[in-house]
Amino acid sequence: MTQNMPGDVAAPTTVGREGLVAAITTFLAGRDPETSADIRAALERELDLAGPAAVEELDRRLATSGADWTYYPRDPLARRIHRVLADRFLEPGSALAGAEHVHAVAGRPVVVVSNHLSYSDANLFEVLLDRAGESAFSDRLTVIAGPKVYSSLKRRFSSLCFGTIKTPQSSALSSEDAVMNTRDVARAARRSIEAAHDRLRQGDALLVFGEGTRSRTGAMQPLLAGVTRYFDVPGVCVLPVSITGTEALYPIGEDALHPVQVVATVGTPIEVEALRAQAAGDRREMLDAIGRAIASQLPPHYRGVYAA
Repeated sequence: MTQNMPGDVAAPTTVGREGLVAAITTFLAGRDPETSADIRAALERELDLAGPAAVEELDRRLATSGADWTYYPRDPLARRIHRVLADRFLEPGSALAGAEHVHAVAGRPVVVVSNHLSYSDANLFEVLLDRAGESAFSDRLTVIAGPKVYSSLKRRFSSLCFGTIKTPQSSALSSEDAVMNTRDVARAARRSIEAAHDRLRQGDALLVFGEGTRSRTGAMQPLLAGVTRYFDVPGVCVLPVSITGTEALYPIGEDALHPVQVVATVGTPIEVEALRAQAAGDRREMLDAIGRAIASQLPPHYRGVYAA
């Protein structure tokens, strides 16, 4: 959620206890003095409860996450700090719907496929899972993340609330990998897919934003057919998730956070083998079927290319 902290750097850095407090509170400048003081006190309390060793470990993680195309585990302190902030920016009515479908995939390899509205989507989905009593599932969460997620201090900090796997973004959607030739991109993609399959086999729930980039309008874009590469683990199923409200937290072109009501709706699990058979192995049709399942849970103006 703190994806726009001041003091962002392209290269790894360390910040320490006071640096963390200063960066977060400066980022939240513009709040009324009472709210700002409350947030500062809550942050200092969390850091003091965690102790110097936890702060030092978070500092180390901030300096090293994203260095390679691999898996990065969550940091407990980063997650607690984000939950402190979420308590102050999620409005009443924010909720997780469809928790029974989360229960239905307990113990199974699962790929969560969601629409994508904001850099904060994964963070707020994780918070809503925890608030709904689904901490066992949020503890399993590993997010497929493009290079931008690791490109600055602010984004690396947000990425540490859950596991992440760094993957090259589609060349049609990003220029960030332009320095890599086609062979290097393919090699990096294979490594990230292998890491994802390994995490699925270990019991993680893999979160994929299938559009490959945030929607600038809120309306869904076509899901990328390449997402099916993450399905190649025996027994895997897909959970379609629909998110609304996150686009208003930090609107494009604005410098301030806004309190928002966010709802994440979890749909009926989709068995990958049945989906593959129904689509006769056509990857495009498989992803369109998942896209339609996500869109069916969204208000009409969010459905985009999957509007009925």
